[in-house]
Amino acid sequence: MTGIPDGLPRPSIKKLGRAVAGLLEGHLQLFGIELQEEKSHALQVLVLTGLCLVLTLLVLTGLSAALIVYFWDSHRMMAILGICSFYLCALLVTLGRLVRQLRHNPPPFQATLEELARSRELLP
Repeated sequence: MTGIPDGLPRPSIKKLGRAVAGLLEGHLQLFGIELQEEKSHALQVLVLTGLCLVLTLLVLTGLSAALIVYFWDSHRMMAILGICSFYLCALLVTLGRLVRQLRHNPPPFQATLEELARSRELLP
């Protein structure tokens, strides 16, 4: 006795293998697409971040030098300390935003993980 009543179709190993292969192929394609998107996005962010950093440093250096030169005769130490205090506050705000963004960023390959979970629910 196989446990399957007569008249019902018997599951075929070939059919099951094809179904699993089809599911696996779909998941691998989705994973590949998401991996390519993540790589492209990361490269764009890295290049733009680098450019912004270089340009910001150039501007801040010029402005800092101009302020120090302007106050050189009267309040040079106050100007230097004021600029350093401003940079410190900007650094702390930026670090806080960076940490918050890293904590709330969705995990990579979220769609692939959701699709795998749905497939797992459909399998007996």
